[in-house]
Amino acid sequence: MTHVIHKIPPVYNKNSQILILGSFPSVKSREGRFFYHHKQNRFWKVLSTIVNDVLPETIDEKKDFLLKNHIAVWDVIASCDIEGSSDSSIKNAVPNDFSDILKAAPIRKIYTNGGTAYKLYHKYCEKVTGIKAMKLPSTSPANASYSLDRLISEWKVIADQISKD
Repeated sequence: MTHVIHKIPPVYNKNSQILILGSFPSVKSREGRFFYHHKQNRFWKVLSTIVNDVLPETIDEKKDFLLKNHIAVWDVIASCDIEGSSDSSIKNAVPNDFSDILKAAPIRKIYTNGGTAYKLYHKYCEKVTGIKAMKLPSTSPANASYSLDRLISEWKVIADQISKD
């Protein structure tokens, strides 16, 4: 068990309309210094499909993609004790402060990427933000019971919340 501090800054701007929260960055994301960096994570494939956009490859392309599509991304946890990338091992969690994002952006809805992010948000953040989150199935490769098509089908609710400029 290692104590790890979240070092990836949130992605958002004054036009972000939805906030997608993971639990805590995986080892691959921490190494790559960006969200959903594991090659097998289906996050970017799912999002690019539901907003009908090109699959972003580089970190700059991913940031541009998120901002262009009015999507903010961060994680629920600022620091914790964790074994590798295992959400189930998270202990001594300290939540992130979402006040800067919520002040800067007209966030309409908060979604969590998976059950652990949802539970942690509900436990630590919902009372503070006053915004209920909607749980979406995890795009992690560990969630093998969900095919890419099934994930896309469940995640489509996001597209309805984003108004295109």
